[in-house]
Amino acid sequence: MGALDSLKEFSLLTWMRERRQSRRLILLIVFIALLLDNMLLTVVVPIIPSYLYTLDDEAAVEDRSTPTAMPFPSSSTFQTIVSLYDNSTYEISGVSLHSTLQPLAPSTSIAPATTNATGTDCPKGDKQLLDENVKVGLLFASKATVQLLTNPFIGPLTNRIGYQIPMFAGFCIMFLSTIMFAFSKSYTLLFLARSMQGVGSSCSSVAGMGMLASVYTDDEERGNAIGVALGGLAMGVLVGPPFGSVMYEFVGKTAPFLILAVLAVLDGALQLFVLQPSKVEPESQQGTPILTLMKDPYILIAAGSICFANMAIAMLEPALPIWMMETMCPRKWQLGVAFIPASISYLIGTHIFGVMAHKMGRWLCSLIGMLLVGLSILCVPLAKDIYGLILPNFGVGFAIGMVDSSMMPIMGYLVDLRHVSVYGSVYAIADVAFCMGFALGPSAGGAIARSIGFPALMTIIGIIDILFAPLCFFLRDPPAREEKMAILMDSNCSMKTRSYSMQGTSYQMGDDFETESDE
Repeated sequence: MGALDSLKEFSLLTWMRERRQSRRLILLIVFIALLLDNMLLTVVVPIIPSYLYTLDDEAAVEDRSTPTAMPFPSSSTFQTIVSLYDNSTYEISGVSLHSTLQPLAPSTSIAPATTNATGTDCPKGDKQLLDENVKVGLLFASKATVQLLTNPFIGPLTNRIGYQIPMFAGFCIMFLSTIMFAFSKSYTLLFLARSMQGVGSSCSSVAGMGMLASVYTDDEERGNAIGVALGGLAMGVLVGPPFGSVMYEFVGKTAPFLILAVLAVLDGALQLFVLQPSKVEPESQQGTPILTLMKDPYILIAAGSICFANMAIAMLEPALPIWMMETMCPRKWQLGVAFIPASISYLIGTHIFGVMAHKMGRWLCSLIGMLLVGLSILCVPLAKDIYGLILPNFGVGFAIGMVDSSMMPIMGYLVDLRHVSVYGSVYAIADVAFCMGFALGPSAGGAIARSIGFPALMTIIGIIDILFAPLCFFLRDPPAREEKMAILMDSNCSMKTRSYSMQGTSYQMGDDFETESDE
C-alpha cells in the first residue's frame, strides 16, 4: 500500500508540474484575469450614472425639505423614492406619491418628472443630469489615469522579478476594489475604488500580455494566443453592462460586485496553483529601457492606434447612458443593454482577426479598423431610439476588435525585430496607450458633451480616428535596427556554422562506416 500511495503521489506531482508548464493553462489564466477585470470595468457603466443621480437628487430633496412643508403627520411612514424611470412619481417636499393623487395647491412644492408620450419618466433638460457628465466622466477616467501612471513602473518590474508576482498582486488589488464598489455609498469612496482598480489592472494586463509573449515565441502563434486572451477582455465588456444593469434594477447595487468578488477568489486560487507567485523568476537578459522603446516611431504608431480606437468606446461609456436618459427615456436595464452589440462584435472581431490579421497583414487590418471606428462613431448620434444604436455600436466594437487583435501582436513583433526580446516594457507601453484612451476619453468627453453636446463629441472622435488611419501604412514593413540586424546576422552565421559542422561530422561518420565495410 505504501508503494502504491507513493506512486500515486509521484504521478500527481508529475501531473501538477506538467500543468504548470502548460502554455494553454497560462493562456486560460490570462483570459480569466482579463475577463474579470473588464467585467468590473464595465459593470459600473449602467450603474454609476443612475446611482450618482439618485444620490444627488436625494441630497437636493433633503436640502429643500422643511418640517412645515410636510402635509402629513411627522409619524408618517412614507419614504423618499426617487426614480428616473418608473412612470408615476411625483416629488412632494421629499415624499414620493403616485401620479393618480391629485396635485396639491400651487403653494405646495411639487416637482413632477417630465413625461414622454409613452408615459415614461424622462429628465429632459435637467441641469443636474447634464452636470452628471463631468462627475461620471472623471470617475470613469480615474481608473485609466492611475493605470497610466502605474504602467511605467510595472513593465520594468516584471523584467526584474518575473510575471507571476505582479499577476497575483493584480488579483488581490482587484478583489479589494470590488468589495469597495459593493459597499461604497458616496462619490469619494466610489472614486477611490475605481482608482484602486487601475493599479490592479496595470499588474494583470502588463504581466499577462508579457507572459503570453514570452511563452508563445512564434509570431503567428503569439497572434492567435493574444487574440484568445483579448476574447476574455471582450467577454468582460460583453457581459459587464447588461449584467450590471439587470442586477442593479432587480437586486440592487451591491449584488453584482459581490458575485464578481467570488469569481475573483476562484481566479486567485488558480493562479496560486499554476503560477506559484512566491517565486522570483527574472528574465535571462536585460530588456530595452522603456524610454528607448517610447522613442521608436513604429511602436508609437501602434500605440496611437490602440489609444484612439479605444478612446471612441471610452467616450461612449459615460456619455451614452446620459444622452439616452436625456433623449430616449429608457429603463435602467436598457442603459446596459445598449452596449451589447459593441461587446458581441468586439468578441467576434478579436476572434476572427486574431488569426486573419497575420495572413492579410496586421497593418492593413488596423488601417481598415480605424476607418470603420470613425465612420461607426459618426453614426451613433443619428439614432432616435435604442434600436437605432444597434448597427453603429456593432460597427464600433467590431472595428476596435480588428485594431486590438492586430496591434497587440505587432508590439511584440517590433521588440523582436528592433530591440531585445523582453516584453514587459513594450506591453506596459501598449497598456499606457489603452489607458490614455480610457483616461482622456471619459474626462474630456464628459466636459465636451456638457459644453457642445453629445453629437459634436462623437463627430470629433470620429474624425480623429479617420485621420489617424493612414499612419498604419508605415507598419507594413518596419525595418530592423542596425544593431539588431547585426545580432540576427551573427546568430544566423553561428547557426550555419553549427549546421556545416554537424554535416561534416555526418560525412566523416559515413566514410568511417564505408571503410569498415570494405575491410
